[in-house]
Amino acid sequence: MSVDPDAAGKHEPSPEIYGHSRMSLHMYGVLGMRFEILGPLRLVAGGEVSYISAPKMELLLAILLTRADQTVSSEQLIEQIWPADTPRRANATLHVYVSQLRKALARPQRPASPLVTEPAGYHMDTSAGEIDAREFHTLVDTGRRHCRAGRFSAAIDEFESALRLWRGPVFGHAIDSSVVSAYATFLEEERLECLEQLFEALLMAGRHREVIGRLYTLVAAHPLRESLYRLLMVALYRAERQSAALEVYRSAREKLNGEIGLEPCRSLRDLHQAILVGDESVGPHIVLPQAV
Repeated sequence: MSVDPDAAGKHEPSPEIYGHSRMSLHMYGVLGMRFEILGPLRLVAGGEVSYISAPKMELLLAILLTRADQTVSSEQLIEQIWPADTPRRANATLHVYVSQLRKALARPQRPASPLVTEPAGYHMDTSAGEIDAREFHTLVDTGRRHCRAGRFSAAIDEFESALRLWRGPVFGHAIDSSVVSAYATFLEEERLECLEQLFEALLMAGRHREVIGRLYTLVAAHPLRESLYRLLMVALYRAERQSAALEVYRSAREKLNGEIGLEPCRSLRDLHQAILVGDESVGPHIVLPQAV
């Protein structure tokens, strides 16, 4: 059986780093199919959650969702599904996987399959459904607009809603496909940027004590990410913990020197100097991408 509707428990990761959002079970399943990739790959429709248990079919779906609403040629799919050892009847096998996946995606309320065959290949039509990654980006963009307007409480709400969509690593595990891996790396970077913008908005809202513990956890998980050290130093300094802020800088310098042979970046060095002299203007200094 390709679809496992009872597998939710064994796929759910620890909530310590990633959020958990159950709203999709109620909001999206009635109107169409929702594809959720910010965690184990799953389908939500009619208020029910299901998983693709066959590895090659899961890989095929992951590739098509990575290129949602774009045509992916049979040659590209074959190259991604069998990167090292292509079977002799690869095209025939691919057609079998497509047929099985189309059956797995079939729903009574939607007679037309979202998996569309075209002369040049296949594409996943998401016009009648939703992908959680798109919702994530919409929420993040809204949060950025609120930050630019100085509406930090509203921004915090949007960033937190975006992060709650994450149930674990993209697609739940590493997938042997260069296309999928690159997309997963991109989304993970977007998640980290969203976290940083959330913490900056919290600092701007005067909620510096709330972020200290979470930032220590993130610094330990991403020890070469200098922006996290900067946020942690600002939070500690604002919480009247100047010595702890200076110790964070010392740790950052030691880690960067030891791991990659570099000194901290200019902004981190400037922040260190400002803390040393007790500069009361020390703040998060939010820098957001320009609106497109």
